[in-house]
Amino acid sequence: MPTKRRHVQDADDAEVDEKKVSAAEWEHDSVSSKYFQSMKNRLLSDFYNKPCTHLAKAFLGQILVRRLPDGTELRGRIVETESYLGGEDEASHSRGGKRTERNVAMYMKPGTIYVYQIYGMYFCMNVSSQGDGAAVLLRSLEPIEGLDAMRKFRNVKRNVQKPLKDKDLCNGPSKLCQSFAIEKSFDQQDLATNPSTWLEAGPEILEEDVVSCARIGINNAGEWTRKPLRFYIKGNKFVSVRDKTAETDGNT
Repeated sequence: MPTKRRHVQDADDAEVDEKKVSAAEWEHDSVSSKYFQSMKNRLLSDFYNKPCTHLAKAFLGQILVRRLPDGTELRGRIVETESYLGGEDEASHSRGGKRTERNVAMYMKPGTIYVYQIYGMYFCMNVSSQGDGAAVLLRSLEPIEGLDAMRKFRNVKRNVQKPLKDKDLCNGPSKLCQSFAIEKSFDQQDLATNPSTWLEAGPEILEEDVVSCARIGINNAGEWTRKPLRFYIKGNKFVSVRDKTAETDGNT
C-alpha cells in the first residue's frame, strides 16, 4: 500500500509540474505573439521620409512603443511635437549647418533617433526628417499601456512621492523620456528597426484638429521665436501647454 500511494503521489506531482510548464510556455508564447504582432504594425522607413513640418504633424496620433528587457511594453499616443528645420532655423541645434558630436543624429537618415541631455540629468527624444540637420521633437504623449511602469520610472527622478496623475506622466519631452526609460544609449538608433523602441500606426488626426503655434522655451531666435512650428491635438488633455490664442484664432 505505501508503494501504491507513492506512485499516485508521483503521478500527481508530475501533473502539477506539467501544468506549470504549460502555463510558462503559454505565457512565453503570448509575449512572443504580442511582440511579433507589434513588429507587423510598426511604421517603416518610408513613413519618416518627409519634410520636417510634415513629419511633425504626421507623428500626431501615432503610437510610441518601448519594449523593456523583461518583455513589458509601454505605449503612448503622440499628441504634441515641435519641428526644428535645420541650418536656417535659429532655434535648432544644427543652426547655420553646425555639426557636433552631440547632434550627428540630426544629419542621419530620416527616422534616426536623436537624444540629447538638458540640465545635466534629463533627456529629450527627437527623430530626424528630410532636410539637412532637421528633426522633430516628441513633446508629449497620451499614455495608454504600461502606466504602472511609467510611474515607477518617473518616481526615481522625483523627490516628492505624491502619486502622479495619468495626464502628468508624459506631458513634456523630458517626462516622456523618463516614463519610457529612454536615455542617451538610444541616440543614433533607427526607429524603423530598433528592437526596443518603435512607432505603430495610430488613428488619423484630421487637419482641423491640429493646432499650430510657437514652440516652447524659444528665446533670442529672432523671427524663429514665434514661428508656428509646434503642433498638438486640439482638446487633448495630455498636451503640455495649450496655446488658447492659436486655438481661438484657428491657426491650424
